Amino acid sequence: MVELVFQKDNIGLGKRKQAVARVFLVPGEGNLIINKVSGDKYLQYNDSYLNLVWSPLEKLSLEKNFDIIALVKGGGLTGQAEAIQLGLARLLCKIDKENRPILKPLGFLTRDSRIKERKKYGLRKARKAPQYSKR
Repeated sequence: MVELVFQKDNIGLGKRKQAVARVFLVPGEGNLIINKVSGDKYLQYNDSYLNLVWSPLEKLSLEKNFDIIALVKGGGLTGQAEAIQLGLARLLCKIDKENRPILKPLGFLTRDSRIKERKKYGLRKARKAPQYSKR
């Protein structure tokens, strides 16, 4: 395991639902480390999650140039994977301004703001009402 030195200015922050990801890029050979665990193991070897995380680097043809280190908390695996993707895309734009016109039309820089709706009083969930009885 590589001893990691994180700098405040080289961080990409991504959020999705309740998940928050802090993403760091380190020159390397294309490893993914999430919460000090191998990315494959953390994302349960799910190809869709792994492709989601790697897609911004693949579009820029940089997947073998950097190692991704992500610290995530909150939410589930889908939200965490999408948060890592957003954080990575933001970090790539911060590193090189030329990346923005490539990533923006592909939707990598768009924050998905949909979150769980709060429960209302008198209802069972956010919108589900108790069963109506006519008699």
